[in-house]
Order: sequence, then C-alpha cells, then structure tokens
Amino acid sequence: MQFVPYLNFDGNCAEAMAFYARLFGGQIVFQSTFGEVPPESGMPPVPESAKNRLMHAQLQVGAQSLMASDAMPEVPGMGLETCGGYRKPQGMWISIGVETEAEGRRVFDGLAEGGQVAMPFQKTFWSPGFGMVTDRFGTPWMVNVAGQP
Repeated sequence: MQFVPYLNFDGNCAEAMAFYARLFGGQIVFQSTFGEVPPESGMPPVPESAKNRLMHAQLQVGAQSLMASDAMPEVPGMGLETCGGYRKPQGMWISIGVETEAEGRRVFDGLAEGGQVAMPFQKTFWSPGFGMVTDRFGTPWMVNVAGQP
C-alpha cells in the first residue's frame, strides 16, 4: 500500500509543481490541462476560464509521487458538487522526512520563501531539525529530520 498526497490549487498548479520539482529534485512525469481533455458525451463543456488550468500533474521524486490539479472554477448554475471551486487545505499537513539537518534547512527555507512559518525550523526533543510552514501556494508542510537531537 502507498499513500500519495494529491494537492489542489486555484489556477497556479503548474507553477507550484515546477517549484516542487526544483526544490525536491524531482521530475514532472505527467501534466495535462482541462483544455486538453477530449470532450465526452453527457459532460458539460470545459469553461473558457478553466482550459489552461491543470487537470492533473504528477511529480516523481525517487520512489515517491506527489500529484496535483487545479480546481475547476465555480461556474454559475452548476454548483460546487459538479465543478469544484477551490478550498484552502485545512486539517492536514504534508510531512517530509529528510536525512540531514542541512537538507531539512534547505527544504524548509525553500518552502518558507513567500510563505507563512507556523513553527521555525529548529532542534526539538525528537529531532535535530523540525519546522512547519505553509508555502506561498497555500500548502501546509512539516519538515522533519530523522534521528535523535
């Protein structure tokens, strides 16, 4: 069994995934916009405002995957249950485990650039380095260095 985080964005998924690929040293192995999706019978047409949003993206970092998409914008008369509408993440964090304090600092500082730090990256009773930050794309992260302080 494997758990794969699936992130949602409000029109900036491509920018976020490119940033994560650089920061985490990964590769985007798939990316497609809503405008590239072939029309299907019985499905409403993709609104013009959504055609350049990402329908799906997959970032591969070693054996790990991170998947994401842009939420469909609200379309008058269609309701949120049909076309989404973006909602900020809440009640969850994505935890990243790293091997060294230097790597933890690098990742944390990258995520913190333009974001909001909830807990500065620092030594704790369980780790030589731990911090919590919501990045500039609105995704909440915890960075944890493996090992004893």
